Parts: sequence; C-alpha cells; structure tokens
Amino acid sequence: MDNEHDAYKPAQIAALIETAGVAKAALPFGQMLTLAVLAGAFIGFGGAAYLMVMTGAEPSGPAKLLGGLVFSLGLILCVVGGAELFTGNALMVMAAVDRKITLPALLRNWGIVYLGNLIGAVGLAVAFSQSGLLSAPFGEMAGKVALGKVSLSPWAMLVKGALCNALVCLAVWLTFSARDTTGKILAILWPISSFVLLGMEHSIANMFLIPLGMFSGAEVSVAAGLQNLFWVTLGNIAGGAGGVALAYRYAYLGGKKA
Repeated sequence: MDNEHDAYKPAQIAALIETAGVAKAALPFGQMLTLAVLAGAFIGFGGAAYLMVMTGAEPSGPAKLLGGLVFSLGLILCVVGGAELFTGNALMVMAAVDRKITLPALLRNWGIVYLGNLIGAVGLAVAFSQSGLLSAPFGEMAGKVALGKVSLSPWAMLVKGALCNALVCLAVWLTFSARDTTGKILAILWPISSFVLLGMEHSIANMFLIPLGMFSGAEVSVAAGLQNLFWVTLGNIAGGAGGVALAYRYAYLGGKKA
C-alpha cells in the first residue's frame, strides 16, 4: 500500500475489504460465534445509550443527532475492538463475486454471525431488564421505540433497512481508508449518526431495542418483532451488499479478471 498519503485510496480500500472478507470467511466456528455475540452486545450498548439520550427529550433533530452520536459507540466497539457484525459483513459480497470465497462460505459467515448477534443483543436486553432501568423513564422510551418499529409497514421496514445499511457499510468502508484509530472513529460517527437521525432501521439494533421494549411492558408480540427483523434484514442485505459492496466492486475492481 502507498504510505505517502494520510488515507488509503478507494481502489486500495476495495482490495483491503476483499482481503478482510477472505479472513472473515475462514474464521473457526467458535471464534466467529464469540465475536458475533460481542458485536450484538456492542450494538445493544449503543442502542441503550441512544435511549438514554432520548429519554425526556423532544424528538427534535438536534436530540436525534446527539442520540446518533452516542449510538455510534456500537460500531466503534465492533471496528476498533474487533467483532463480527452481520450488517457490516454485507461487504463480503465483494470477495464472493471475485471468487475469493465461495457462496457457501459467505452464507456460513452470515448465518453464524446473525445468530451470534441475536444472542448478544437479546442477552444484553435481558441484562438491562434486571438492572432496574426499565422502571424509570428509560423503560418508557424503550417501549415507545419498540412500538414505533413494529408499527411500520413491511415496505417501510424494507426500504428503511436498505437505506440504513447503505450508511453502515459506507461507514465501514471509510474506516478502511484510515491508518489510525482516531481516523476510524471519525469515519464511523457521521454515517451512523445520520442513519439514526433519519430514523432508518438496523436489524441488529432492533434485536436489542424490540426485546427491551417488550421487557418494559410495551404491547409488542414476538410475531411482530420477528416480522420487523425479517423485512429489515432483507433491506439491510440489499442496501449493504447491493447498494455499496457491488457498486464499489464494479467501480474499483470491475476491470480485474476473476
């Protein structure tokens, strides 16, 4: 790589992401699942921080922007600390298209990571339910957020999921341009804050926020929560794998022979 510049160029980023995709696909089951459980919990901590900021606040742009900034904690922990996040792993499609990993290897990673993210996120929601926080206004906000999520139409869930993960994958893409931790954190803040500000839908965050709302007493059924996860997950795949990974692969690696 060229060390004369402060950041990697887009074509270099594409190559780095493909290399990372190969490494992710090769992780042993136990390591992959452990890192995925951590990522689910990390995103949950970001979601909890968002709820705390929004508790008692007017649902205004500035409040939601601040909520988005603290929610960024989740992806910062995943990227800097090291963890496996399903939504960010949509970028692995680049390596699959160039036949550096097989389709079964891609689907294996996505399946294990999705399961691990679910375990980590729901596990953290259970822990928060035992913390006493849900009896405070924090719990009321958790219920309100969960109700809002399951009240969306399937089409809105799908579209908001696609737009959300376009921004998440762009955040991950930008972190590969950075050569130091500070650069990676700054690269994450604005795309993630923007998807929260705009009210988009992130499947792994919802794995924490919807159960937490249920634990707070909100009238949200398991079926409604699963419906949200289904449509939002499909949208996340479309926005991340199609809207970002395949577009950048075509732009920067399209001239390469597979």
